[in-house]
Amino acid sequence: MKKASHISKSMPTLEGAGVKIHRAFGFHDTALTDPFLLLDDFRGDNPDDYLAGFPWHPHRGIETITYMLEGSVEHGDSMGNSGTIAAGDVQWMTAGSGIIHQEMPIPAKSRKMGGFQLWANLPAREKMCAPKYRGVIAKEIPAVKMKNGAIVKIICGSAEGVKGPVHDITIQPEYLDVSVTADKTFERDFKDVITVIAYVFGGDGELCGEKVENRNLVIFSGEGGIEAKAGKKGMQFLLISGMPLKEPVAWYGPIVMNTQEELQAAFDEYENGTFLKHSK
Repeated sequence: MKKASHISKSMPTLEGAGVKIHRAFGFHDTALTDPFLLLDDFRGDNPDDYLAGFPWHPHRGIETITYMLEGSVEHGDSMGNSGTIAAGDVQWMTAGSGIIHQEMPIPAKSRKMGGFQLWANLPAREKMCAPKYRGVIAKEIPAVKMKNGAIVKIICGSAEGVKGPVHDITIQPEYLDVSVTADKTFERDFKDVITVIAYVFGGDGELCGEKVENRNLVIFSGEGGIEAKAGKKGMQFLLISGMPLKEPVAWYGPIVMNTQEELQAAFDEYENGTFLKHSK
């Protein structure tokens, strides 16, 4: 089994126009989570904490993956994509050479809003690729019941021979939503030497022998698989993995490149109106 070598609690912070979120990782120490850059948890039950949203802003050099649990988000971008993602839906956006978009939250009837945004880095050879948008609705995301009763929703990757709806991503990511029944155990093997991360968002239990609870981030090390033992109330967590890029990272705000010169060029282009390289 792998070792749960890093366990931390997500940190409250402000993003966008003043949205209160919890950041699991994304404090510019990218070595542990390569090829992933950031994971934000935006669950909340007070609309004043999130309704200001994320008005128009640029991205370059990354992919942003938004997974909704409750409420919905209206989105639009400079490529002409627009719509609303609701509970269970996923928005997988490849910013590539540059895109400008906005994400504006809409609360559920319960006033709650819930979901996660993951940033995945792009390799140097793809940072200036054409932007791409994938909208995946909840019913397109398969849910597999494992032998021990665990339920695995497959956003990207596979489980029990069932593949998720998002394919052809260079870092070969796997993005699973895992629900483990009370007092039951879930196991997952990883054959390659890849980055493996878990983020707990429901219940509690143990991951590779270490106690975890809501808003705990776990980064695993070593070879082999992981083991999740749920507590009395069960446990739900995101299980994310991918192939490290092992490339230099130059990062400021919403733009991630490989060198400071590339980073400065991106902001210069944004200021002078030449940032967007691909039309609708």
